[in-house]
Amino acid sequence: MAVVALKPGYEEAVDIRDRHENFHGNQVVYLHWEEHLSFCSAIAFPLPPEMPFGALIEELIPTYYGMHPDYQSVNWEQVEWKIDGKPSTPDMSKSLAENGVGHKSLICFHTPGLNGYRGSCS
Repeated sequence: MAVVALKPGYEEAVDIRDRHENFHGNQVVYLHWEEHLSFCSAIAFPLPPEMPFGALIEELIPTYYGMHPDYQSVNWEQVEWKIDGKPSTPDMSKSLAENGVGHKSLICFHTPGLNGYRGSCS
Protein backbone atom coordinates (compact mmCIF):
# COMPACT_ATOMS: atom_id res chain seq x y z
CA MET A 1 0.00 0.00 0.00
CA ALA A 2 1.43 3.32 -1.01
CA VAL A 3 1.75 5.92 1.74
CA VAL A 4 1.93 9.66 1.26
CA ALA A 5 3.66 11.57 4.04
CA LEU A 6 2.00 14.86 4.84
CA LYS A 7 5.06 16.23 6.58
CA PRO A 8 8.12 17.03 4.41
CA GLY A 9 11.24 15.17 5.52
CA TYR A 10 9.22 12.43 7.19
CA GLU A 11 11.51 9.70 5.86
CA GLU A 12 14.55 11.15 7.63
CA ALA A 13 12.66 11.28 10.95
CA VAL A 14 11.67 7.61 10.90
CA ASP A 15 13.87 5.21 12.86
CA ILE A 16 13.65 1.85 11.10
CA ARG A 17 14.24 -0.55 13.95
CA ASP A 18 14.28 -3.85 12.08
CA ARG A 19 17.37 -3.05 10.03
CA HIS A 20 19.81 -5.90 9.57
CA GLU A 21 22.50 -4.18 11.65
CA ASN A 22 20.17 -4.18 14.67
CA PHE A 23 20.21 -7.99 14.94
CA HIS A 24 23.83 -8.46 16.08
CA GLY A 25 24.97 -10.55 13.12
CA ASN A 26 21.71 -12.42 12.68
CA GLN A 27 19.09 -11.82 10.04
CA VAL A 28 15.34 -12.11 10.34
CA VAL A 29 14.05 -15.09 8.37
CA TYR A 30 10.37 -15.95 8.04
CA LEU A 31 9.38 -19.59 7.75
CA HIS A 32 5.99 -20.86 6.58
CA TRP A 33 4.53 -24.34 6.03
CA GLU A 34 2.05 -23.97 3.18
CA GLU A 35 -1.44 -25.48 3.52
CA HIS A 36 -0.98 -25.84 7.25
CA LEU A 37 -2.89 -22.88 8.56
CA SER A 38 -2.84 -24.15 12.13
CA PHE A 39 0.16 -21.86 11.98
CA CYS A 40 -1.68 -18.74 10.93
CA SER A 41 1.34 -16.94 9.55
CA ALA A 42 5.00 -17.31 8.89
CA ILE A 43 7.15 -17.52 11.99
CA ALA A 44 10.06 -15.07 12.31
CA PHE A 45 13.46 -16.23 13.52
CA PRO A 46 16.73 -14.35 14.04
CA LEU A 47 19.21 -16.68 12.33
CA PRO A 48 22.90 -16.40 11.47
CA PRO A 49 23.46 -16.12 7.69
CA GLU A 50 26.15 -18.81 7.93
CA MET A 51 23.73 -21.37 9.43
CA PRO A 52 23.45 -24.45 7.16
CA PHE A 53 20.10 -24.68 5.42
CA GLY A 54 19.86 -28.29 6.63
CA ALA A 55 19.69 -27.04 10.22
CA LEU A 56 16.21 -25.78 9.45
CA ILE A 57 15.08 -29.38 8.94
CA GLU A 58 17.16 -30.90 11.70
CA GLU A 59 16.62 -28.34 14.44
CA LEU A 60 14.23 -25.50 13.79
CA ILE A 61 11.29 -27.00 11.93
CA PRO A 62 10.82 -29.98 14.30
CA THR A 63 10.74 -27.64 17.27
CA TYR A 64 8.09 -25.32 15.87
CA TYR A 65 6.08 -27.48 13.46
CA GLY A 66 6.63 -30.93 14.95
CA MET A 67 3.38 -30.88 16.94
CA HIS A 68 1.27 -30.94 13.78
CA PRO A 69 -0.22 -34.40 13.01
CA ASP A 70 1.18 -34.23 9.45
CA TYR A 71 4.73 -33.60 10.58
CA GLN A 72 5.73 -37.25 11.04
CA SER A 73 4.60 -37.98 7.45
CA VAL A 74 6.76 -35.33 5.80
CA ASN A 75 9.04 -36.76 3.13
CA TRP A 76 11.84 -34.20 3.07
CA GLU A 77 13.07 -35.49 -0.29
CA GLN A 78 9.79 -34.34 -1.88
CA VAL A 79 9.39 -31.00 -0.13
CA GLU A 80 9.01 -28.05 -2.49
CA TRP A 81 10.77 -24.93 -1.32
CA LYS A 82 10.34 -21.28 -2.18
CA ILE A 83 12.66 -18.53 -1.12
CA ASP A 84 11.17 -15.07 -1.45
CA GLY A 85 8.45 -16.40 -3.72
CA LYS A 86 10.75 -18.18 -6.15
CA PRO A 87 10.98 -21.97 -6.41
CA SER A 88 14.24 -23.18 -4.98
CA THR A 89 16.20 -26.37 -4.50
CA PRO A 90 18.33 -25.48 -1.51
CA ASP A 91 21.64 -27.20 -0.88
CA MET A 92 21.26 -28.43 2.68
CA SER A 93 25.00 -28.33 3.32
CA LYS A 94 25.36 -24.70 2.25
CA SER A 95 24.53 -21.70 4.38
CA LEU A 96 21.32 -19.74 4.34
CA ALA A 97 23.17 -16.88 2.64
CA GLU A 98 24.64 -19.20 0.00
CA ASN A 99 21.10 -20.41 -0.72
CA GLY A 100 19.91 -16.86 -1.32
CA VAL A 101 18.29 -16.28 2.06
CA GLY A 102 18.74 -12.70 3.20
CA HIS A 103 17.43 -10.37 5.86
CA LYS A 104 13.62 -10.60 5.97
CA SER A 105 13.52 -13.48 3.48
CA LEU A 106 10.46 -15.69 3.46
CA ILE A 107 11.09 -19.43 3.16
CA CYS A 108 7.97 -21.43 2.32
CA PHE A 109 7.82 -25.18 2.15
CA HIS A 110 5.09 -27.28 0.60
CA THR A 111 4.67 -30.95 1.45
CA PRO A 112 2.97 -32.73 -1.48
CA GLY A 113 0.16 -34.98 -0.33
CA LEU A 114 -0.06 -33.37 3.08
CA ASN A 115 -2.77 -30.75 3.15
CA GLY A 116 -3.25 -30.04 6.81
CA TYR A 117 -5.31 -31.81 9.41
CA ARG A 118 -7.61 -34.23 7.54
CA GLY A 119 -7.07 -32.26 4.34
CA SER A 120 -8.50 -29.07 5.80
CA CYS A 121 -5.38 -26.99 5.06
CA SER A 122 -5.17 -26.23 8.75
